[in-house]
Amino acid sequence: MSEQREIAQPLSTVVSSGTRVVIGLLLAGFLLNAISGSLPLWGSGNTCVSANWMSAGSTAIDTAFAAQDGAHVNAVPQYCAENPDAWQRTLKVLSSAPSLVLLVGGLVLLHRLMGSAAQDGIYRRQTASKLSRLAWWLVVGSIVSAITEGLSRAALLSTLTSTAPFSPEGVLHTAEVPYLALCTGGALLVFARILRAAARMREDLEGTI
Repeated sequence: MSEQREIAQPLSTVVSSGTRVVIGLLLAGFLLNAISGSLPLWGSGNTCVSANWMSAGSTAIDTAFAAQDGAHVNAVPQYCAENPDAWQRTLKVLSSAPSLVLLVGGLVLLHRLMGSAAQDGIYRRQTASKLSRLAWWLVVGSIVSAITEGLSRAALLSTLTSTAPFSPEGVLHTAEVPYLALCTGGALLVFARILRAAARMREDLEGTI
């Protein structure tokens, strides 16, 4: 048990410190925005969205961006609201906030996982359960986050241009598939099952001694 704690303790300390730093920076940013008179994530920044699947080019654009001979510049449009209304600001927040929630929630769950491993040991049911929760958070959370942000970007874009009406195709264009989070979450689910089986074997072994 002591060897397991020695393995987990340094990682637990690093994760705990990193989580506190990230949360502290977020709180500091929120406070600075509040002091400046703007609501966090609401009144700061531009209400813009890019249509990455659309592009256009011309001689004027090539000249503006100093394209060399034989080179051509494709301009990707970015639509911005000059005086965004409440609905557009809401869509802008929803186009980025879910990823932030996913990150903070993942750090908190990772902190609890490493704390459990350092205190109770690695091959414990509690540790396996917390690892499983982290895995499901990554899998389900990344999917929900990607869908929410894609829907929000597509809806915001439809309020700024008539060339991109809100549609399933527009959502597919604006959504980003979270490949890394899905692969990581899937791997952690497999590892959680292995850890749970190891915990059962350890309990059976202790019962026979």
